[in-house]
Amino acid sequence: MNKILIIFIIFLSFNLVAQEQSIDSTKIVNLDEVIVISRDELNNQKQVKPLSSIDEYLEKSSKITMIKRGNYAWEPTMNNMVSERLSVTIDGMQIFGACTDKMDPITSYVDVSNLSEVHIKSGQQGSENGATIGGGIDLKIQKNGFDKESWDFGVDAGYETNGNSKILSSEFNFSNNKFFVNADGIYRKSDNYYAGGGIEVMNSQFTKYNISAVAGVKTSENGSVIGSIIYDKATDVGYPALPMDVSLAEALITSISYEQKDINAFIYNWDTKVYYNTITHIMDDTKRPNVPIHMDMPGWSDTFGFYSKLYAKKSNHNLLFNANAYHNRSLAEMTMYPNDPDENIMFMLTWPDVRTTYSGIYGEDNIKLKENQSLKVSARFGFQTEHIASEFGLNSLQIFYPELEATNNRFLMNFAAQYEISVRNFDFLFSTGYGERAPFVSEGYGFYLYNSFDNFDYIGNPYLNNEKSFELNTSINYIIKKFKIGIEASYFHISDYIIGEIDPLLTPMTIGANGVRIYTSLDYATIFNSNLSASYNFLPALNLFGAVAYNLGQDYNGNNLPLISPLNYRLALHYKKDFFDAEINMNGASQQTNYSPEYGENMTDAYNVYNLNASYKFYFGRNKLYLKAGLDNIFDTYYSTYADWNNIPRLGRNIFINLSYVFN
Repeated sequence: MNKILIIFIIFLSFNLVAQEQSIDSTKIVNLDEVIVISRDELNNQKQVKPLSSIDEYLEKSSKITMIKRGNYAWEPTMNNMVSERLSVTIDGMQIFGACTDKMDPITSYVDVSNLSEVHIKSGQQGSENGATIGGGIDLKIQKNGFDKESWDFGVDAGYETNGNSKILSSEFNFSNNKFFVNADGIYRKSDNYYAGGGIEVMNSQFTKYNISAVAGVKTSENGSVIGSIIYDKATDVGYPALPMDVSLAEALITSISYEQKDINAFIYNWDTKVYYNTITHIMDDTKRPNVPIHMDMPGWSDTFGFYSKLYAKKSNHNLLFNANAYHNRSLAEMTMYPNDPDENIMFMLTWPDVRTTYSGIYGEDNIKLKENQSLKVSARFGFQTEHIASEFGLNSLQIFYPELEATNNRFLMNFAAQYEISVRNFDFLFSTGYGERAPFVSEGYGFYLYNSFDNFDYIGNPYLNNEKSFELNTSINYIIKKFKIGIEASYFHISDYIIGEIDPLLTPMTIGANGVRIYTSLDYATIFNSNLSASYNFLPALNLFGAVAYNLGQDYNGNNLPLISPLNYRLALHYKKDFFDAEINMNGASQQTNYSPEYGENMTDAYNVYNLNASYKFYFGRNKLYLKAGLDNIFDTYYSTYADWNNIPRLGRNIFINLSYVFN
């Protein structure tokens, strides 16, 4: 049955078509994608579930997969590379999670109410805001800008039957030609969810609050000052795939910027921003039964920095320059309380107060060669210093590295070139790039970090080389009247690939762990990604979309890399006329055969999941009410994907309803 479905979708990909609803793009395939999340998008028919979490929005991208450790705070991956190999920023600002177990990816500290869109750039096209291997994700904060005087106030409510999930939000916007303000708040709460067959997934509950405000004032005809603040707090967050939960994940994200437009005939925009953010993250095991030893595991991450971006145009050249710098402090600790009160309490620093300072410059030139041809070249150069500020933490790591010094310096480079040409109904894109990234804090300085995926403790290696990647990308699009088809492929050759290797001489700290791995560099690894998508407009109101993706990742010995997606596919039939909208869609994957047992991975079965949704928009004068309802996982299928940590099952059958009312 699965083979028949795959063949059917491939056939559709060569014969049928409709633009993907979540991507605001004129092409089916490109190295860049933009996911729009403005209030206009929340209240129109383009979104399957308007009040989705940011994780669900990101999962719609053809390039992004979300690793799930529970029902909250999924980790984004791109090009089958985990978050250490990505540059993830909020409005160009660097921000780093405070959890050694990656329970708090950057995306978990914003919500759809804060954002206007998400910019997704693959590989070295994503190095604008920082060094990267796999690509860049920039979450753009919503701000009105200066316009004629207007205001609106919106309220939203959502409910989902599976997990008794409740969502409430509100937003206020005001603008005139001298001043604007956007303010919003959102509340989410979910109990344990149920997998297919009515099986309760314990410890999957969460509560989240998020409020934000952005305000701007004009200082001159072309100059303005804009300030923003986001406060995000999650409590009682369960992680069924992990041995611990989270009692608190809290972030404060602030910035102030000065923007000058139309400076002269050459420079048309100059944007300079300073920012500060602080995160507190506290892991908790007090609600788990039969805990062998109670642990307190708090973590903190503080980052302040700036960037200055200059946009210019000269003849057929569009130029961008970005000078940026940041300083981050990452500290995490663990205290273990033995059940026997006569035994001593154990304490260690799992992140030894690592201070990372980075400064870099990025340049990009988008050259229009001819009417149908363009060339984009870019480069980034950076210098990074890592310093262990805790003497206790330094002494701990010197157990394994006796000659270790407190400070380490690194140079990082990123280059890219992209060529596009249009010939009749075809668009061709070719690109290449070279990039480097420094080891993440855990990879360089982690001290006995437990990984429940393979059941090993991990120790960092401060002597790791920079990871280096050479990439090749190509895409072809064909568009004729109602028919569109696109194919994209990318290849990454990653030298000094960072991964954990077993050290049989070391004893684990975690009770029941299989052993200890120390981060090391493999000679190289390769990752191949491909995607075929197509759509067809049967009628002005009726569209059909299909997509198939194939991926492969191996190390230099031909062994499979972990967390590489198997063959997966999507199919959607979409109807829209006047104020009514409806869609039925299916997504699935083949059996995962190229998995990595060496790193704790096992085979996942094939699956197919079907979903249905419909919406209607009502107008009351200038005000409007938007109603959307749907049914997820219609047949209550029990399944896990390759990206579900420790094979935790996905959501079973779920009925959702979203209501939005906008006052003008």
